[in-house]
Amino acid sequence: MSTPHPAAAPAPAVADLSRRRWTRLMPVVFVTYSFAYLERSNFSVAAAGGMADDLHITGSVSALLGSLFFLGYFAFQIPGAIYAERRSVKKLIVWCLVLWGVLATAQGLIPDVRVLMVVRFLLGVSEAAVLPAMVIHITHWFTARERGRANTWLILGNPATVLWLTVVSGYLVEWVGWHGMFIAQGLPALIWAFVFHKCIDDHPRDAKWLTPEERTALEGALAAEQGRLPAGGSYLAALRSRNVVLLSLQYFLWSLGVYGFVFWLPSIVRAGSDEGIGLTGLISALPYLFACAAMLWNSRASDRAGSRGRYVWPWLLLGAAGFYGSYLLGDAFWLSYPLLCIAAAGMYAPYGPYFATIPELLPQKLSAAAVGLINSFGALGGFAGSYLIGTLNDVTGSTATSFLTMAGCLVLAAALMFAVKAPRAAAPVPRPAPLTKDA
Repeated sequence: MSTPHPAAAPAPAVADLSRRRWTRLMPVVFVTYSFAYLERSNFSVAAAGGMADDLHITGSVSALLGSLFFLGYFAFQIPGAIYAERRSVKKLIVWCLVLWGVLATAQGLIPDVRVLMVVRFLLGVSEAAVLPAMVIHITHWFTARERGRANTWLILGNPATVLWLTVVSGYLVEWVGWHGMFIAQGLPALIWAFVFHKCIDDHPRDAKWLTPEERTALEGALAAEQGRLPAGGSYLAALRSRNVVLLSLQYFLWSLGVYGFVFWLPSIVRAGSDEGIGLTGLISALPYLFACAAMLWNSRASDRAGSRGRYVWPWLLLGAAGFYGSYLLGDAFWLSYPLLCIAAAGMYAPYGPYFATIPELLPQKLSAAAVGLINSFGALGGFAGSYLIGTLNDVTGSTATSFLTMAGCLVLAAALMFAVKAPRAAAPVPRPAPLTKDA
């Protein structure tokens, strides 16, 4: 699938659309999603660092706790996305930050597993709208030929957070226990809610930090792009469209591999390397360094080429190859470890081009619901990945079956990308103008 960038002539040069968008908005977007990803992922470090023993949690119950987050996450994707588009991204995210900060902190104060299950579900609810709302926010501020990189800076909060999370959380568990780790990493989200409210505006027309000329140029460029997309229809028609259904199924399979990897890598590393929790976190972090580098390179290449699909499926196949190689090596952890680094790069590199694809298929008012639906299927994939991979590891006593499962899911996800087609009403345009250094 190759999705041409919708644009209108004459299109303003990137330099005319304000350099300050990148320096003001993207750091806030990056940190916000980093906090969201921190609160959902530090559970795996706590489980490996004594939480399971202290609360008498079996492998299957631990897998359920890890996956309950995604049930709440699934349920509120589409309502959150529609609210963000119709009302306000800013208000929605501020309240999400407050709610998930409270819930994330509470995880360190709850001694009962049943209550912890409820908190994990509610934590998923509180974070459900974050990714679709932020993708929508990017469509309000960045043109099509910029969104691959803009979405990458958003999603980069995922591997970048895990990169330091697995190191810092591991040592926090050693210093203050898993209770203290949850509290120390939950409270900052409450403070960040005030920062987000101060720095973020819903639309360029609301931004006093832009000049009138910059506001006019940016709003005009975005409106012109919308005019090149197919005529709008109902939400139901958009959600039932062939492309949205295919992308939803694809993202389910892709997310199964990603979250099976994220949630259980610390446990896999600790069992395979036989190191303490502190060094386990350090070893678990390295694959995400490769993931960050691959994401940045791939998103820039996609924006330069004006293409999306061919910057998605080859990387998913590379991730599958990494998992399959780890499966063939069996329990030889230090031989399979470099392949896990390759798998991480393959799974994360396509995120920027992938999420830039969706607003290029549908009008903005409909793409919000589509992003919510697609990401909700990603949540189901996250549920399946965290629960299934944890259960397979527990039942088989080995990671071989898990690696084979994740490899197969990524192969299917790559194949589905070929079935996604650009909308007929979106006419190809000339190669985008050269990018400026600010972007």
